[in-house]
Amino acid sequence: MKKTLVLTFLVLLIAFSFTLEGIASAAAKGKLVIAQGAETTTLDPHKGGSAIFVNACLTMYDLLVRRDREGNQRLALATSYKNIDPVTWEFKLRKGVKFHNGDPLTASDVKFSFDRLRDKKTKNPFRVFFRGISEVQIIDDYTVRIITKKPDPVLPSRTAFAAFIVPEKYIMKHGDEYFGKHPVGSGRYKFVKWVKNDHVELEVNEKYWGDKPATIKKLIFKTIPETGSRIAALQTGEVDIATNVPPFMIPKLKKDPKIDVISGPSGRVIFIGFNLLDAEKAGPLMNKKVRQAINYAVDKQSLIKHVLMGSGEQLATPLVPVAFGYDPTIKPYSYDPEKAKKLLAEAGYPNGFETAFATGSGRYLLDKQIAEAIVGMLAKVGIKAKLKVYEWGKYSQVRKAHKIEPFYLLGWGNTMSDADGTLVPLFISKSTYSNYSNPELDKMLMGARYELDADKRKVQYKEILKLIKEEAPWIFLYQQRDNYGVRDTVANFLQSAGSERMDCDVLKLAK
Repeated sequence: MKKTLVLTFLVLLIAFSFTLEGIASAAAKGKLVIAQGAETTTLDPHKGGSAIFVNACLTMYDLLVRRDREGNQRLALATSYKNIDPVTWEFKLRKGVKFHNGDPLTASDVKFSFDRLRDKKTKNPFRVFFRGISEVQIIDDYTVRIITKKPDPVLPSRTAFAAFIVPEKYIMKHGDEYFGKHPVGSGRYKFVKWVKNDHVELEVNEKYWGDKPATIKKLIFKTIPETGSRIAALQTGEVDIATNVPPFMIPKLKKDPKIDVISGPSGRVIFIGFNLLDAEKAGPLMNKKVRQAINYAVDKQSLIKHVLMGSGEQLATPLVPVAFGYDPTIKPYSYDPEKAKKLLAEAGYPNGFETAFATGSGRYLLDKQIAEAIVGMLAKVGIKAKLKVYEWGKYSQVRKAHKIEPFYLLGWGNTMSDADGTLVPLFISKSTYSNYSNPELDKMLMGARYELDADKRKVQYKEILKLIKEEAPWIFLYQQRDNYGVRDTVANFLQSAGSERMDCDVLKLAK
C-alpha cells in the first residue's frame, strides 16, 4: 500500500507542477494562504461543525473566553467572570468593541448569540454543549448572567469552544441566509469573499479591539482535497501552509530549505462509527457481538505502522490522554481475527455479511486509504463492505441527517480537554453527531456533566468508558498526529492544542 500511495503522489505532483510553474509565493504578494483538505459548508458560526469551519470562525468572530495555542483559557470579549451562585455565571464585557459593520457590541448581542446557538431552528450542531443553559440575562449593557439548569463546572470551557458572538441588529435586518453568505463578526479578520469549492478570503480588521491589528493583510483558506495537489502547491509556493502532510512525504519536504514540517499529537480521535439509528439498514450491526467482532477484526497497529507510518496512537476509548476523564487502565481491543469469527458465528453470521461503508477523502490524514485498508481487514473475517467516497460537503449533510451508511469514518477534536466535549456530542441520544441511542448512557453522561466534585467525575467517566467499550458503538482506532507543511514565508507558526486548530491571530509573514 505504501508503494501505491507514493506512486500516486508522484504522478499527481508531476502533472500539477506544470500548471503551477512560475507562480510567485503567496506571501510575497502580502497574503498568507492555508491549504486544507476540505471546505467549510457555512460561515455562520452557529451552523457549522468541523475544525475546518472553526479555523475560519476563530479569525472572524470572538468569544467571551478563548483558548490560546497552548490550550489555556484567556479572557476575550469578557474581562472577567465568576459564579454568583451554583447555577449562575456572571460575565463582564469589554467596552468599545465593534463589529466589522461598525455596530457596537453589547450584552444584547451576547444574549442574542447564546439564544440563537441554543435555538433548534438554527440547527447548530454544537447545540448539545449548551442544552444545560436555561436562560441568559442582561444585567446592563456590559454585564450578562448565564443561568444553567444544574451546576455546570465546565461552562467557561464550553463558551471557549463554540459560543461565537454575532451581531443582533445585522442578523435581524438581513436574515440568517444572507448572514451565512456575508458574515460579520468582531475578530481580527473580516470577510471579503467566498468562492465555493475554492477558497475563503479574509482581510485584516484595522479597527480590531485588541492591542493591535494582525500583521498579515490578507488571509486565504484554500480548499485542495487531493493530497498530492495540496503538497505540490506547498512546494511551488502557491500556498504557505498545508495541512495533513502525508507521513511518507515528510523526509522529502524537510530536504527543501524553504519548507519545514511541524508535527505533534492532535486532540483528534479517528474512528469508524456505526449508524445504529436505522435498525433495518444497520442489520447485523445491531448485535453487540457483531460490533465487538469487528473491533477484533481491525488491526489498528498495522494501520498506524503501514498506512500512517507512525502518525497515530492507538486508543481503547473515545478519549485522548490529555482529556479529563481519560482512563489508561482500559485496554484496547486486540487484533484477533479468529475471535472475531467466533463472535460472528455466535451472533448468527458464521459466513459474515454484506454492508456499506462511507468515508470522505482529504479531510483527515490519509482517510480514504485507512478506509480501504479496513475494508480489506473486514473481508478476512467474511464481512464484505462496499466503500463509498463522498465529497466533504455532501458527506456532512448525510451524516447530520443521520442518513449515512452503516459504517462511516469520522474524526472528532475536543479542545475543551474534558470528557464531556467528546462523549456527549458523539454518544448521547439525538445529538447531531451521534448515531447511537442508549438511555442508560444518556443518564450517566448527564450525571457526570453536572457533578462538581472532580474526583467523583473521574469515577463516573471510568464507568462510562467501560460501558462504551463493552457496547462497541464504534471501531475504536487512533489519535491522529497532525503534520503541517510550513514555508519559510511564515513566522510564529505553532501547532495549537487541540485538533487542526491554527491560531491565525499570531501568524506573521517572515521578513
